[in-house]
Order: sequence, then C-alpha cells, then structure tokens
Amino acid sequence: MYWYGGWAWMTFMPLLWIALIVLAVWAVIRLTHATTGGASHRSHSWADDEPRETPEEILDRRYASGEIDTDAYTEARERLAAHRPRPR
Repeated sequence: MYWYGGWAWMTFMPLLWIALIVLAVWAVIRLTHATTGGASHRSHSWADDEPRETPEEILDRRYASGEIDTDAYTEARERLAAHRPRPR
C-alpha cells in the first residue's frame, strides 16, 4: 500500500535528498560569504573604517593616472558641479 510509486520513488527520493543537501550547503556558503564581504568583493558601507571617495576624488585619481584625457575630465567636472546638491 505504501509503495505505489515503486522504483520511481526509490530513484527520486535519494535525488531529492542530494538536492536538499546541496541547497543547504550553497545557502551556508552564500550567507557566510555575504557576511565576511568575500575576497572578490570589497564592501563599502557607512560602518567601514575607510572613508569613501567622493566622485570628484575618483575623477581626479583617474585623470592623474591617465585613464581619461583633459577633455573628458573637464566635461565630467562640469557635470558633477551642475548636479551637486545645493547646501541648505
């Protein structure tokens, strides 16, 4: 009475348990990776000891390293100045 599925259930059940174990291991790895920040991702939040770079500092650094030319630097500076929030 309990074996209506026969061989199908005998094949399916181990696969289901393997899938559940793999899912649990994946979830644990994913959660521990997210809480430690991971090696490949650098976490920036308000709680970090290092202050975040401002857009102007990033632009200055990229210009100084030669990543962008003078025209792109000047245009980006103007756009940043135009979109900077006004002090209250």
